[in-house]
Order: sequence, then C-alpha cells, then structure tokens
Amino acid sequence: MRSAPPLSDRLTDHQPLVLGLFRIVLGLLFASEGAATVFGVLDRESSPVGDWPFWYAGVIELVCGALVLLGVATRSAAFLSSGIMAFAYFTEHQQDGLFPLQNGGLSPALFCWGFLLLVFFGPGALSVSGLVRGADAPRRGLTVR
Repeated sequence: MRSAPPLSDRLTDHQPLVLGLFRIVLGLLFASEGAATVFGVLDRESSPVGDWPFWYAGVIELVCGALVLLGVATRSAAFLSSGIMAFAYFTEHQQDGLFPLQNGGLSPALFCWGFLLLVFFGPGALSVSGLVRGADAPRRGLTVR
C-alpha cells in the first residue's frame, strides 16, 4: 500500500501558484492605493498634482502596483515599492509611536515586507513574464524547504 506524501511536500508543490496569487492581491491593493491618491477614487480625495511626496508616491503606487499585479518586472517594481513604503513608514508614521498599531503605519509596514518577499522570491505563477518566458522554462528560487 502506497502512503500519501507528507503534507509539507503537498504544500510545497503549490508554492508557485500561492505566491502568484499573493502577488496579484498585493499588486491590486497597492494599485488601488495609488489610484485613490492620484485620481481621488474609492472615497478618498486626490492629492494635488506635484504635491511632494504624496502625489509622487501615489503615481509610484499605481504604476508599480499594476506591474506587480501583472507580473511584469516584478522584482524591480517590488523593490521600489518596498522602499517607498519603508520611507513612508519612517517619515510619516514612526514619529507618532514605535509600533504600527500606535502610529497608524500598519499598511506601509505590511506592504513593505510583502514587497520585500517578492523581491527575493519573484512573481510565482500566473505572471505575464512567465507567459512570455514559456511554461517549460525553469523556475528558480521558488521552493523553500
């Protein structure tokens, strides 16, 4: 009688797909933050064009969020996104308290670390770059054991 593979092996087989879904959701949420800042949608007033740093951050959020969502230049867009979220946390939130729950910086902290994860693990499955690369091309750096 053949036994089923261990749970960790079965979960590992799905890492690329789950990472791809994580990337899609993270990119969508980030792009919606940028759209809200730039265009004043989703019950938020737009930031005036050229208003430093908010309008520029909104443009970066919108563009990088869309790139991450699609899986195009994912590592570069995630690196820039992680950096601007760290900048936002330390310049806008850190002064109001040490912890994100105290200073209202929970979203920038989570975005920062989520994007940093994508910098190191790449886009996962379901990415445009994966479609262009081809399904038979090797996937590097996706398996963590």
